[in-house]
Amino acid sequence: MAIDNSRWGILFCPKQTAARSRKYRERLESALAEHNVEYDIVMSESMHGVERLVRMFINNGYKTIVIVGGDSALNDAANCLMEIPADERRDIALGVVPYGVLNDFSKFWGLKENDVNAAVEALASHRTRAIDLGCIRYEDKNGVECKRYFVNCVNIGLIADMMNLRRQTRKLLGSKTLSFLVSAVLLIFHRMEYKMHLRINSDVVDRKVMNVCIGSGPGYGQTPNAVPYNGMVDVSVVVSTGIIQLLEGFWLLFTGRFLNHRGVCPYRSRKVDIIKAYQALVGIDGRLLGRLSGECSITVEQEVVNFIIPK
Repeated sequence: MAIDNSRWGILFCPKQTAARSRKYRERLESALAEHNVEYDIVMSESMHGVERLVRMFINNGYKTIVIVGGDSALNDAANCLMEIPADERRDIALGVVPYGVLNDFSKFWGLKENDVNAAVEALASHRTRAIDLGCIRYEDKNGVECKRYFVNCVNIGLIADMMNLRRQTRKLLGSKTLSFLVSAVLLIFHRMEYKMHLRINSDVVDRKVMNVCIGSGPGYGQTPNAVPYNGMVDVSVVVSTGIIQLLEGFWLLFTGRFLNHRGVCPYRSRKVDIIKAYQALVGIDGRLLGRLSGECSITVEQEVVNFIIPK
């Protein structure tokens, strides 16, 4: 069956209890009705369902695909779009209604989770901009060459470890805030520095560092000056520091002044080579990838996805 080009395919990714998700969906559908939007909505029950359902939208001819979710769900959608030929991808617009654990990419465009009407109004304007995607190329543990695109950032080291701890504690504690605090405390007993060998532009970093954030977007505050339309990534290398300086770094991170920390070395580059990252966990757009088994490279694919932005 042919799909009207004006009809939206909406993928709803619930993150809370069934009752809260139902209320949020009701608010969303009310805003869609207010703006006279025709749409079909499906719900993803797991992170593995996102890619399958986005592919379903693409295969059925939807030209506007909207993700109701966070950075990880948006990452899945972007990776699905990158699987199709460029001439087909140019006809598809990707949008987001922020409703995730991490909504950093949405915040970059001024979209807020608690303002559903504003998000739908922005989508209804259908103002698009071709955005860049970062791309990490690596080998998995079986030696198979892989690549993964990202809309926001790649974290190697402490932040990825913290995300892993946060997910584990949230399963036990339920509370988002409490799990964040507990995981921050548990980090004291975890490895907090990693031997890394990086090549960024003509510079070589070969030393122990705490974290490396490579962002085509704001990077959860670690690459605050990065933009997804200049063909480059920003890189923040956090060198080893004491516990007091670590706490200071978290404070500066939460107050938007992360680059002012004495332990942060910022770069901007078109390519980053990770030659070694001994035992460091890797996170992509808030989702854990695992540990690198060999060398990898990070580059930028310029203006490859049409993203709906506010006026």
